[in-house]
Amino acid sequence: MDGGIPIGQQSDPTIPQIDVSRPSVARMYDYYLGGKDNYRVDREAVDRVADAMPEIRQLAQENRAFLRRAVRYMARQGIRQFIDIGSGLPTVGNTHEIAQEINPDARVVYVDNDPVVLAHGRALLAADDNTAVATADMHYPDQVLEHPQTLKLIDFNEPVGVLMIAMVHFLTVEERSAVMSRLRDALAPGSHLTATHVTTDGKAAEAVAQIEAVYATTPTPIYFRDHAEIGHFFDGFDLVDPGLVTLDVWRPDPEDPAPDATGWLYGAVGRKS
Repeated sequence: MDGGIPIGQQSDPTIPQIDVSRPSVARMYDYYLGGKDNYRVDREAVDRVADAMPEIRQLAQENRAFLRRAVRYMARQGIRQFIDIGSGLPTVGNTHEIAQEINPDARVVYVDNDPVVLAHGRALLAADDNTAVATADMHYPDQVLEHPQTLKLIDFNEPVGVLMIAMVHFLTVEERSAVMSRLRDALAPGSHLTATHVTTDGKAAEAVAQIEAVYATTPTPIYFRDHAEIGHFFDGFDLVDPGLVTLDVWRPDPEDPAPDATGWLYGAVGRKS
């Protein structure tokens, strides 16, 4: 997609203009997954990441598979409303499709601040009254929690499933405390938090530094951390079995792609008591 404006953007003044001078995390992730809603600047950034992390495309598929398993788990625990923060571009197996397989009346708010995501997401979900796309930035959790689309679909007196898939590693330590505590405090008991995060554990420092340098050219720098540091994102939540583990270990499903098992990402689901 190296020309034109995504559907909906020209007619919707609430969707900001696309910046094609810098890579976008959402569009890079789309390219990881084999999508076409990306620009040359995104593909060049992905190529530089792949130099240090050759498994990146397999890892992106594993990340989506983890999302599917986590959403199914939460839906089977009775969760009927979800907030998918940093949802990215629509792809096969979106959160609402997975949740509604189990709970047909499940409600989902997709949250992102990328204009390509907003345009495509709104076009895709226009006919579904139980889904919405909210323009908000996770760095400012009140934007997420108080957005009109969130308040329209989410009842914070009832349990909510919050997804931050491949998102929390874009928060600094200071932001982690402010953002995660605000989200946690807004949630009713029985709510769940699902997140994945890149790790330094077992990884060459040179490879980590190279990937961090690529993301430093985007509006959202990335921060690799070890297992103990990542665990603090779940403070105030009880981790469900098997805890904070590499994605290939978290309740694997035979339908998932063969795990790469290189351990670049940890994932977990936590429950608020």
